[in-house]
Amino acid sequence: MAEQHTPRSLIVTLYGAYGRTPDDAPLAVSALIRLLGAVGVDAPSVRSSVSRLKRRALLVPARTADGAAGYRLSADARQLLDDGDRRIYQHPTPRLEDGWVLAVFSVPEAERHKRHLLRSRLARLGFGTAAPGVWIAPGQLYEETRHTLQRLQLDPYVDLFGGRHMGFAATAEAVARWWDLTAIAKQHEEFLDAHEPVLRGWQSGRTVTPEDAYHDYLLALDSWRRLPYADPGLPGELLPEGWPGARAAEVFGELHTRLRDAGAEFVQGAG
Repeated sequence: MAEQHTPRSLIVTLYGAYGRTPDDAPLAVSALIRLLGAVGVDAPSVRSSVSRLKRRALLVPARTADGAAGYRLSADARQLLDDGDRRIYQHPTPRLEDGWVLAVFSVPEAERHKRHLLRSRLARLGFGTAAPGVWIAPGQLYEETRHTLQRLQLDPYVDLFGGRHMGFAATAEAVARWWDLTAIAKQHEEFLDAHEPVLRGWQSGRTVTPEDAYHDYLLALDSWRRLPYADPGLPGELLPEGWPGARAAEVFGELHTRLRDAGAEFVQGAG
C-alpha cells in the first residue's frame, strides 16, 4: 500500500527538520509553496493546511527579513518538536532493568472531555493498556510523560507509578496483551518497503543533489516520525523473533546522516 503524506503533516515535518533556527526566523509563504511543491503538494493545499495550523496555534504569522509574508513556529509547537527529537533521532536502547511506568487517572464526569484527551495523549506517548484505567509504558518514558502531562495541565488527574512486572504470566506474554505488536511491526515493515530501496539507491553511488536529498529525506522523516510513538521502545528480549524495528531505525538513521544537511541547501535556496 502506498504511503500517505498529507500536506499538513509534511508542513510540520518541514518545520521540524529545517524551521527551527536560532533567531526563530519565519519561512516565507512563497518558500513553503516551493518546498512543498518539491514533494508533490500544490499551492492551494499548502495555503489551506497553513491556515489550519495557524488556527491550531502551531504557526504564527510573521514577516521575513525582507518583509515577505511568512510563518514561524509558535512556542508550543517548538516545544512539541523539541520534545520529539529524543524519540525521533536518538533511539535510546531500552533496558528491562529500567522497569515500567504506570499511569492511573480519574477525571470527574463534568470534565469527561479531559478523559478522552488523557487517553489519546497516553496512547500517542506509547502507553499500552494493562487493565481498564491502568496504562503502562517502559520506564524510560517517565520524564517525557511527566513533562507532557504537566504542559497540557493534565497532571492533577493522573498518578504515576514506577515498578516491575512480577507475574503471573511471563512478561513477554503480558506485553503482547498490552500492545498490538503485530500492528506495530506492520508499520515498521511498511517504512522499510518504502524507504529501504531509497537508501540502497543512495548507497549505490548516486550523486547527491540538494533537491533530491531534500525530497527523499523529507518523505522519510514524515513517515518515520510517527513510528517511535507507535512503538514504545520495548526491550529486545520481550519482542517477537525477527522484530523489524531495529532495521527500520537503522535505515532512517543512515538516510538522516546522508541526506539531511544536503537537503538543507535546497531549503536555503528556496527562501
